Amino acid sequence: TRKSENALRTLKTSNNLIDFSSNDYLGFSSNPAYAKTISERVNHILKKENIPPNGASGSRLLTGNHILYNQAERLLSNFHESEAALIFNSGYDANIGFFQSVPQRGDIILFDEFIHASIRDGIQMSNAHNYKFKHNDLADLESLIERLQNIHHLTDQNPRAEIYIVTESVFSMDGDSPDLIRIVALCEKYAAHCIVDEAHAVGVLGNKGKGMVQMLGVEKKVFARIVTFGKALGAHGAAILGSKELITYLTNYARSLIYTTALPPHTVAVIIASYEQLRESEISQSTLQKNISFFNKQIESQGIKKVFIPSESAIHSAVVSGNENARKLSQKLESQGYDIKPILSPTVPKGQERLRFCLHSFNTENQILEVLKIFKKSV
Repeated sequence: TRKSENALRTLKTSNNLIDFSSNDYLGFSSNPAYAKTISERVNHILKKENIPPNGASGSRLLTGNHILYNQAERLLSNFHESEAALIFNSGYDANIGFFQSVPQRGDIILFDEFIHASIRDGIQMSNAHNYKFKHNDLADLESLIERLQNIHHLTDQNPRAEIYIVTESVFSMDGDSPDLIRIVALCEKYAAHCIVDEAHAVGVLGNKGKGMVQMLGVEKKVFARIVTFGKALGAHGAAILGSKELITYLTNYARSLIYTTALPPHTVAVIIASYEQLRESEISQSTLQKNISFFNKQIESQGIKKVFIPSESAIHSAVVSGNENARKLSQKLESQGYDIKPILSPTVPKGQERLRFCLHSFNTENQILEVLKIFKKSV
């Protein structure tokens, strides 16, 4: 069926095209200067601790919890102004670990309809009730809460369930953001726990790339944040930020942490080195923000703004209806030397297929101008 609908996924090797596709927003992975600096820091960390770089030898609860984990989690707590942090092997592992273990039978999870697949999978593993609300539609969210209070008989005198409200600070498909201040206010109004996935905001938004939650000053009001290292940090892995009590609970009950081999020392050292780079230099983040502003001005001046979903992040999606149309346009851009991936159904609903432009600190204004000119001629 997928072959007939031109939707069959295949694995492809990386190419030498101009990158408008990867999550390496700051160039920490691909920029030779940053890569060299981070590599030197990693070697220094490993040498200082006299620890072999490869292999963790077991899960974190057995033999894999090497000393670099403690250093990295302290750094994360301080940088993100959180009581505690817990590193997982990936953002996927962090999300399924949280949602599989924290919400209990009878609890209620309310999630944005465009929430990431890893969160949806975690919710499916939970025994809690779950309901989706319309994308970034807080009137629909509040209406849903009020209806559910009647269905589940939730009152101040009879609190039968915990409520968890889940969103992303920057949505991965379109790069748009919710009104996080209002979501936090709704959580306070209805005594709900706010959970924010910051995967595409860390390194991009806020002072020194601390993310949207800290940019808005609501870190004390958010129950849990998920930050990932495989995007702007150019590393691998993820962490959940929250209270010490939450981290202790996850250490005991998050199966995706307990029953997997830990990250090797080298990987955790890269996380530390990347955060040190982020903390000490804002040049790459500043350049990225200039490119985002330039891109938005160009799509307006070239008269193609209407096909793009509004975004102030590094992700900009242009809706190109139909898998075949999106593939052909992506291939045309590729033939001109630009790597822009199509996002096809069933990843997105039919009719909402799109091209996703990911901006980076290393993209030049001329590259942005040229790729948009080619795109304009083709739509």
